[in-house]
Amino acid sequence: MTMSGSQSLMRMVDEKTRLAGSNKMELLLFSLGPRETFGINVFKVREVREASEVTPAPNVPACVTGLISLRGAILPVIDLACCLRMERSAGRGRFVITEFSGHTQAFHVGEVDRIVRVDWEHVRAPQAMLAGASGAVTAITELDGGKLVSILDVEQILADVMGEQEVPTLEPIDPAHAATVFFADDSPLARKKILEVLDGMKLPHQHATNGREAWERLSRLASQAEAEGVALKTRLGIILVDAEMPEMDGYVLTRHVKGDRRFDGIPVVMHSSLSSAANVKLGQQVGVDAYVAKFKPEDLARTLAGLLGA
Repeated sequence: MTMSGSQSLMRMVDEKTRLAGSNKMELLLFSLGPRETFGINVFKVREVREASEVTPAPNVPACVTGLISLRGAILPVIDLACCLRMERSAGRGRFVITEFSGHTQAFHVGEVDRIVRVDWEHVRAPQAMLAGASGAVTAITELDGGKLVSILDVEQILADVMGEQEVPTLEPIDPAHAATVFFADDSPLARKKILEVLDGMKLPHQHATNGREAWERLSRLASQAEAEGVALKTRLGIILVDAEMPEMDGYVLTRHVKGDRRFDGIPVVMHSSLSSAANVKLGQQVGVDAYVAKFKPEDLARTLAGLLGA
């Protein structure tokens, strides 16, 4: 990396650190139909461009309309309206170029509105009816003026379109090194994949579905251990957190854990689809002991085993 590239990266990290440290996120708002507004975390967006001609490709999933070439890279184009079983907006629309877990793709949307900053405390899990459309909506937030925005679970959408990655057979961990893993993730798909890894390794586990719930449960575990005169690290081996979670994000959760001496000796692993170098640096700045991109089960298993001394 050149000096200017390194400086640019650090400026990006500093900006994201200030944002994450305030328990806020920025959403790129866009439409798919005449009334519906959706959002995606800007951390996952590389760029937005006018939709262009797509090259058809054989044997692609139903909602993949074809391929585009972007600065030498060949990207699949995914029709988000198709994924959500909605009628596409009139007009050419836009391509939102996104990066997840090291993979880059273009989402074809209607019109892109603007970027808004929202507090994670005002982001809520959707009602079962809204989440039921293949789990595509992971959260809901309300903007000034009362407009509701559906935040998409893009990992679930990609799994629906491209197929879920199978978790290989994993080697069970030596019982002498086994310890409880506490994990927090708001995505049902992510929780399912984490459970497959932990169960494959024969590791006991507990979990929460958002950052605030995780901190409340972890605090109770710490208070109970303290009242009984034992170190929490004898009961809890690893804390695994997602970066993006309603009510409290993984960065703030990590800072709470690292700032509380009751959690001394318990490593924190960030498990996130935000896989850019800037996001890895951000995780390191808030104190995580390891950063693993979703969904790479063997990498996650290897990281957990290493931290448990297996």
